[in-house]
Amino acid sequence: MSERPTRRQFVQAALAAPALLSLARRGGARPAGSAPIKVGQIGTKHAHADGHMRTLLKYPEHFEVVGVVEPDPAQREREGREKPYRGQRWLTEEELLATPGLEAVAVETEVRDLVPTAQRCLDSGRHVHLDKPAGESLPPLEKLHATAAGKGLTIQMGYMYRYNPAFRFLFQAVRDGWLGDVFEIDTVMSKTVSAESRRGLAEYAGGSMFELGCHVIDPLLHIMGPPDRVTGYPRHTRPRQDGLADNGLAVLEYPRATATVRSAVIEVDGGKRRQFVVCGDQGTIVIRPLEPPRLELTLSAPRGGFAKGTQVVDLPEAPGRYDGIWLDFARVIRGEKAHDFSSEHDLAVQRTLLAACQLPVE
Repeated sequence: MSERPTRRQFVQAALAAPALLSLARRGGARPAGSAPIKVGQIGTKHAHADGHMRTLLKYPEHFEVVGVVEPDPAQREREGREKPYRGQRWLTEEELLATPGLEAVAVETEVRDLVPTAQRCLDSGRHVHLDKPAGESLPPLEKLHATAAGKGLTIQMGYMYRYNPAFRFLFQAVRDGWLGDVFEIDTVMSKTVSAESRRGLAEYAGGSMFELGCHVIDPLLHIMGPPDRVTGYPRHTRPRQDGLADNGLAVLEYPRATATVRSAVIEVDGGKRRQFVVCGDQGTIVIRPLEPPRLELTLSAPRGGFAKGTQVVDLPEAPGRYDGIWLDFARVIRGEKAHDFSSEHDLAVQRTLLAACQLPVE
């Protein structure tokens, strides 16, 4: 009989997939002499845009940023004065997509332009990092994935918890059966936003659930798969101020389990209460807060070097919010591994999100 893995071995195995250990800590297992991947960015108005650019610039051994596209002159002037865009080459979209050797594009536009922009990038033969949420209509996203499949390209969605060390631990624990049969998942993804931000979010009927809830729907479906039924409960707490659905609840139903997703943009210091709780008949994992992650593990019996009962798991510090995303994408682009999240998964996430927002799914 083989020996049980130690606690240290389990944590290392759980984090191995995003290459946080193999690339960020040891310098990477890149093919000898291979050149950095040429990548560009289209758009700077997405909330995560500058974070992704900062991450790309952290890894010049893996990525060469060839240029940035921002069609809004005022936005381009503002961003051009500040890091990480100071000194970058500003190009038109046509110039970027005509760049020799360009392999991938980070699409970081306003939400309404994400999917159409990604479609043009795929049509030009480039891999795409597509930030979220992936539009308010499913057919354009289905076309996007069909194009990628037909051209042998990869779409990587910008869900920021996929390579978070707590979630990697959770995914591995569920795969290894530590929690037994999962019967309940409870998630919260909230914050407080300004009046100006409310006006921007109110342009999208899905409101808070559309903007924030998608981040926890993604790992929920990675664990449970597509739900049998989704019921959304959007609420407008300030109807006299604007039309923003600023408080949302969604219930996901499975044959032997239920899951809840809560998302609001009116919770004071809501980031501290962001949580992802998975309950099985043999154990529970609580991640709260999500960043920096704190994970509490409860087991009915010892597993993998962890004791029966409740304990806080000592997680390694991640290099950054987006590092795992891009380091893994580099390996996918180079053909070293398959993408961890399939097209079918991404489409199921979007269907679930639209239903949670009470938006048309087909």
